[in-house]
Amino acid sequence: MKYLLMTLLLSALLLTNNNLMAQEVPNINENYDEELAKKYQADDYGMAQYVMAFLKRGPNRDRSPEEAQELQAAHMANIGRLAEEGKLLLAGPFLGDSDLRGIYIFDVKTIEEAEALTATDPAIKAGSLVMELHPWYGSAAVRSISELHDQLQKIKF
Repeated sequence: MKYLLMTLLLSALLLTNNNLMAQEVPNINENYDEELAKKYQADDYGMAQYVMAFLKRGPNRDRSPEEAQELQAAHMANIGRLAEEGKLLLAGPFLGDSDLRGIYIFDVKTIEEAEALTATDPAIKAGSLVMELHPWYGSAAVRSISELHDQLQKIKF
């Protein structure tokens, strides 16, 4: 009986040990910086949730060159304001002359928040541009672009 009890106990320990060994061990990055991850609000994968906007050619683009230049200046001022507020992390035009004109990455979690921000854009209000918004999961390092860009930009807009 003693032998049977010892055998059962040993079998149970071996089975438990095998189950523990079979569990997946996370692949921990040796370069992980906890302070930096907290600063940029990264999840365990170094990622964060944003809203990406594709700016497309709008239906209302017939303007004199002077009006178009004024509207572009107001559009750029709005971009600067949103970036200064920390709501807009990345913005830029696509090269070429397709209907796809540019991209924004908003530091917000919902489409509704991004819609409220896009509604402040004079080019959207004028119908010169329309926005297509999508939730996006990308690197939390996107939040560092503005800081780095400021060190690289010689001439301000």
